[in-house]
Amino acid sequence: MKIQNSAVFQEMQSMALEAGRNNQTNKLPTQVQSTSTAQFGDMLSDAINSVHGLQQDAAQKVTAVEMGDRSVSLAEAMIASQKSSVAFEATVQVRNKLVEAYKEIMNMPV
Repeated sequence: MKIQNSAVFQEMQSMALEAGRNNQTNKLPTQVQSTSTAQFGDMLSDAINSVHGLQQDAAQKVTAVEMGDRSVSLAEAMIASQKSSVAFEATVQVRNKLVEAYKEIMNMPV
């Protein structure tokens, strides 16, 4: 999970640097713009799919513990549950920031 978060963080930093460079030149090539949009969409989709996978894994482990499966320990189920919870909360916070940024942009005078 930390490796993926680091990769997402590094990608966000590189996008911010790229956006800063493009603002200085006051022109954004259409090819870079469409590529960045596609990369961001793919990155967001991958993050959501990762959270979904963690939630499914946690649900399977909890169900296994509830059914008395001795191959899955209670600790494993609890750790998987906490991982999925933290990942979901992080996703919700990212969504909130995106909505906040969208509202701020929409309130800017043209």
